[in-house]
Order: sequence, then structure tokens, then C-alpha cells
Amino acid sequence: MQIKDLKPNSPIDEIEVVVESIEEPREFISYRGRGRVVNASVRDETGRVKLTLWNDDVDRISPGSRVRIENGWAREYRGELQIGVGKFGKLFVKDAR
Repeated sequence: MQIKDLKPNSPIDEIEVVVESIEEPREFISYRGRGRVVNASVRDETGRVKLTLWNDDVDRISPGSRVRIENGWAREYRGELQIGVGKFGKLFVKDAR
């Protein structure tokens, strides 16, 4: 799958992207507990999209990392398309080094 094929509220079987930039991680407290979240701008040859990562995955990426998501999701939040791993997906990271 490529970024141009993504649709809001749909599953992602597999997608590979490159991390362009990463925002500052944020901490949150909810009824489920505490955690961290970060948004990153990612791209492939067909476009750009925002990647949202939670908790342990926050520290796994850096600019230039190649990321493969399996069994993820695409959603629209505040008018912007985002992708993520979700509860059942897997994140594979290869550093650019």
C-alpha cells in the first residue's frame, strides 16, 4: 500500500514510509493511565502523511528512519489524515545510519 491509496477509517495491511520530521513527544493522563504520544511527518514516493506513535514506540524512530507498519490503521483527525499501529499492528524500524 502507498500513501496515495490511504482512506480515512480504513485498515492498512502494510505500508513503508520514511520519517521526515518528529514533533516533541507529549505526556498524557487519561482514565486508562499515563502515557506518551508523538506525531511524525512521513513520506513515500506518492505523498506525505502524519504518523502517530504511542508509549514505547515513541523512542523507536528518528528522522531518516524507514518504517514498515503491518496491520495498522488510517484515520482522519481534525481534518488531517493520520496513520498508526493501533493495538494489534506491528511497527518495524530500520535506522538510516
